[in-house]
Amino acid sequence: MTQNKSFAFSGRADRQYLFAYATNMHPDQMAERCSRPTCLGPAWLEDHDLGFFGRTEAWDGGMPTAVFSPGQRLRGVVYELSYGDAQRLDAWADARLDGAGCYFHYPVRVRAAAGQEHSLVLYKKEVLGAPTLPSGEMLAFIAQAARLRGLPEAYAEALLKRPAKRADYQVPMRGGLLKELCVVTSCRECGA
Repeated sequence: MTQNKSFAFSGRADRQYLFAYATNMHPDQMAERCSRPTCLGPAWLEDHDLGFFGRTEAWDGGMPTAVFSPGQRLRGVVYELSYGDAQRLDAWADARLDGAGCYFHYPVRVRAAAGQEHSLVLYKKEVLGAPTLPSGEMLAFIAQAARLRGLPEAYAEALLKRPAKRADYQVPMRGGLLKELCVVTSCRECGA
């Protein structure tokens, strides 16, 4: 599952490019949520870090978001998505173009290992409030995703050392209705 350290970025007009830095880095999660996600490879966002705010029932802890943090590098991967996959992923993340969801599309410039910069979007929380602890289970999942996607081992280890809480129930909790909607939409789109 490890991706090349540098990648070709076509910038196709019929695709959306997303910088994933938390659970969406994980290939299993993306395969569940999208019909044909293409992971182009690792990248980072300068002067940002991973923060946790609010609460996600799916992981029984804080919700991940990119936060401004001078001198830090937020690691992640770049995905090339069809617009159908991008819409399904938006539904999963409750990312709305009008800003009324949990997340919104935030334009950024990320850098790949070979030094090239790419303009794309990431999911960012609109309302932060006080920081909250993520579940240790979520951090372990993000660290596993980082390893599977070829991010530096030191980054995965640092994720596992962050303060966290133990989930009070088995996580991730799966949302049935939204998943069924996304699967029906995916199957209709691809003709399966």
